[in-house]
Amino acid sequence: MLSDKTLKELKEWTQKQLAKCDAGHDWWHIVRVLNNAKKIHQQEGGDWDVIHLAVLLHDVADTKFFDEVEALMLIEEKLMMLNIASNTLDHVIKIIQNISFAKEWSDSQFSSNELMIVQDADRLDAMGAIGIARTFSYGGHKGRDLYNPAITPQAYTTATAYRNNNSPTINHFYEKLLLLKDKMNTQTGRKMATDRHTFMESYLNQFFKEWGDKSL
Repeated sequence: MLSDKTLKELKEWTQKQLAKCDAGHDWWHIVRVLNNAKKIHQQEGGDWDVIHLAVLLHDVADTKFFDEVEALMLIEEKLMMLNIASNTLDHVIKIIQNISFAKEWSDSQFSSNELMIVQDADRLDAMGAIGIARTFSYGGHKGRDLYNPAITPQAYTTATAYRNNNSPTINHFYEKLLLLKDKMNTQTGRKMATDRHTFMESYLNQFFKEWGDKSL
């Protein structure tokens, strides 16, 4: 069981690391993912300490904002300073290395119940009302168009192509967000994803209704 002192120090450290990220990848994203993870863990089990640590740290190595190799070294160093057991530390690092959507195109063979829970919890925050808000926050951060009828959504086949795309924000719904429901790992995650998926579909219907004629 992680001590309150350890968690307090790690939370403060993580907040500092994420201070320059956009609003969709800030400390409050971590809080929401942790809430999702708690609900899934209650039904699916798993090592809570591993899940807790992985949730707290997963975006400190997000390649959208950080150099992954350097960030993973910082995370490992921090966990060692906090005397986290080596087997727990290794598991947490592997989860962070494999959690992102872009890892869909990697050849990693790593899998664990804890990874599935953390990944589901993170993906849930990319869906529904919060997911929509985060998507437009990041699109604004990157200076992307809201929508451009001339640029159609893509089916990416490599992580590099996915990460380097600069397509309009609405395209991201079709390139990732609407795909997440069927990529949930756990039964609990799939149930939690259903309403959020339906909400996104309703939002898109309203968006295009308000947009009007796409040919102008």
